[in-house]
This record gives sequence, C-alpha cells and structure tokens, in this order.
Amino acid sequence: MQVRPADESEIDELARVWFDGWHDAHARILPAELARVRTRASFEKRLRAELDTVRVIGPIGAPLGFCMVKDAELYQLYVSAPARGSGISAALLADAEARLARNHVEIAWLACAMGNERAARFYEKSGWRRAGTFLSRLGTETGTSEAKTVDVEVWRYEKRLEAPSRPRPRAE
Repeated sequence: MQVRPADESEIDELARVWFDGWHDAHARILPAELARVRTRASFEKRLRAELDTVRVIGPIGAPLGFCMVKDAELYQLYVSAPARGSGISAALLADAEARLARNHVEIAWLACAMGNERAARFYEKSGWRRAGTFLSRLGTETGTSEAKTVDVEVWRYEKRLEAPSRPRPRAE
C-alpha cells in the first residue's frame, strides 16, 4: 500500500470519505449541534485549506483513506467503510508518524472522541497511550459572520516517536 500526497482533483471524494466516516463514528456521541454543521461542504473547505498536509491511499480519483498532520498532532485519519480492516489505517498511521518524526516531533498526540471505542482500540494496538482528557474547542461554520465553537471533552493519546536514522557517512 503506497501512501501519496492528495491530488486537488480528489477533494470531493476525500470529503465524502471524511463526511461518511465522521458521521459513522461521531454523530451518535458528539453534540447534535456539531453533527448538523459537519457537512460535506465543510469538509471540502477544510481539505482545500490543508491539502498540502493530506496523504492518501488509493488510486488517484478514488482514494480509500487519508490522514492529515498539524504541528505535533495526528489531526485526522479516516478510511472508507469498505476499506476498513484492510491495513489502510495502519499504513496511513505509520506514514503520519514518520512525517511527524521527520519534523522532529518527539511526542505526537491526537484527539479521540470519548466513546469512539473502535478508534481507541486501533490507536492503543498501534502503540499510542491514553494520556488523559482535555476540552477541545471545535470550530463550526454556521454561515453567519460570528465564529462559533463547540466544546467537547476528548481523550488525548500520545506516542513517543523515534527520530529518523541518519545515513552514516561512507568511508573513502
């Protein structure tokens, strides 16, 4: 499975993967107010803004999953329902961890919605540890001029990353 940068032409399909995955995992456990504003259009907008951080698996035009990193955070990781259990999540996670390590992140972190047991099991199986909880201020786009946030308590997961090995100088 090859992880590659996302192509701009894939934003619509990536937004579908994100929309479907978000609503599948979060709509029942997060505030209804948040679920109402998590539309495909909102995910498309976020993908456009962060496209340079998006990595995908799948043929161009038909991505099966994606991940995004932001500073020291594994910001997003979603896989389409038919591709779950195929190893795509693990490949995307490994790619994100490698990118974070190359950026000299020693301790990576991610937020996981409390109650998203499937994701929590995956992260724990992948060597992440639950470090506690925190209040996440999630932005919403309501179509009005006022910015609004929804506060949600989430699990914080962390993982110590190994610095990438440097090539040894060749003896002449």
